[in-house]
Amino acid sequence: MEQHSSGTQRLSDLPSETLPREKLIANGRSSLTDEELLAIFLRTGLKGCNVLELAARLKQAAGSLAALGAMEAGPIADLHKGIGKAKAATLAAVFELGRRAAREDVSRRRIQCAEDVYNLLVEELRYEAQETMLLLLLDARNMLIRHERIATGTLTRVMVHPRNVFGPALMANAAAVLLVHNHPSGNSTPSKTDVEFTRSMCAAAATLCLRLKDHVIIGAPTPERSKPYYSFAEEGQLPDFR
Repeated sequence: MEQHSSGTQRLSDLPSETLPREKLIANGRSSLTDEELLAIFLRTGLKGCNVLELAARLKQAAGSLAALGAMEAGPIADLHKGIGKAKAATLAAVFELGRRAAREDVSRRRIQCAEDVYNLLVEELRYEAQETMLLLLLDARNMLIRHERIATGTLTRVMVHPRNVFGPALMANAAAVLLVHNHPSGNSTPSKTDVEFTRSMCAAAATLCLRLKDHVIIGAPTPERSKPYYSFAEEGQLPDFR
């Protein structure tokens, strides 16, 4: 089989049924590897590096597909010399579209439990390098009015003032609020600061005739905790959903 002088195999030399786009059409999207899916959006490779090899290099340079998906276009372009802004922007747009699609259906439903919160926001928070606090505003039927970012902190801490929580809630005429933040370490167990913060927010909500429905910490499954999140409500530290 003919190869470039650099030893890089050309995609044009491969059987057509093994090419990413043709393979997807014939066998479905789940039949493709991560690299093959990335290659479809990258479209072309670089000199001495076909598109599948470029996809593999980008994934390796980022550390994982998840890490690559969390990057903006600029950092993606910096992963490999010559990739260019257009390819980087395409990948960033694809990952963002996937995140939005994943949470779209959930966002139209009633928030009934912490798992609903996790499903809604995991793609937005799980790959953040810093702790980030999100606020969910709910109506009297637990339907989501909207959610918004209210603070970004450090690797291990995020500070939130009550006005950032209850100001938007009062303006939106919300019946309840729900707080969500991530632990970049993946361990969703609350810190002492998390516990104290939650208690203070619950007390502040009560003075405004609002209810703090829950505070959910998004992480990842661990040997000690099978669920990839921690719910203050489910753990009995706040009233349950109803």
